[in-house]
Amino acid sequence: MNAPFFTPDFHEFFIELAGNNHKEWFHANRKRYETSIKKPFEDFIAAAFEEMKKEGEQIDIKPGDAIFRINKDIRFSKDKSPYKLNRSAIVSPFGRKDKSYPGLYINFGPEKIWLGGGAYSLEKDQLYDLRDFMSKNPDEFRAAIEDKSFKKHFKQGLQGEKNKIIPKEFKEAVKSLNEIANKQFYYMSEHSPDLITSPDLLDITLKHWRSAKKVRNALIKGMFRS
Repeated sequence: MNAPFFTPDFHEFFIELAGNNHKEWFHANRKRYETSIKKPFEDFIAAAFEEMKKEGEQIDIKPGDAIFRINKDIRFSKDKSPYKLNRSAIVSPFGRKDKSYPGLYINFGPEKIWLGGGAYSLEKDQLYDLRDFMSKNPDEFRAAIEDKSFKKHFKQGLQGEKNKIIPKEFKEAVKSLNEIANKQFYYMSEHSPDLITSPDLLDITLKHWRSAKKVRNALIKGMFRS
């Protein structure tokens, strides 16, 4: 049995940070953060990289390129607390800098875990190309989102906000494949925070990643056709 990546202090750190979300407390607990949060999370992402590479995923970035900063962007927020209460990452060839490329999204917090993926922030041309692909290949796309393994692991299926107005050339196709109206294409699965300290964490994460392979491939095929 594999050893867990995280100790119970992962939860305790964030629970305490929630009530002391300021630089003084964080600086006083920086070594604890590095030992219980930062290093284990980097090790977890590195381990995920290695397993995904074995299955043909082209990932040449470093774990740090996938991991979001713990510091919040508070410039335009009413909440000026400086730190996030979770650790998150996008595991893909481009990491956190590209939210359009379908990869594995991970969010670990003391209240819940999110595992998911998809294409979230698409450029205008990417969205058009994907809709064009979906309209011309509705059966292929529908088969991906109705795959048994995908639906088992992501019970809410493919999600995302929809455009009320879509290009006229897609209006007929959207009647048979409603997802063409989406402007986001993501899927998410929520889990108990107890999973964070489980030795099965990596295996369960990878099972979710594998289960979305058909959807991920369909999105990539539609968005990157040049």
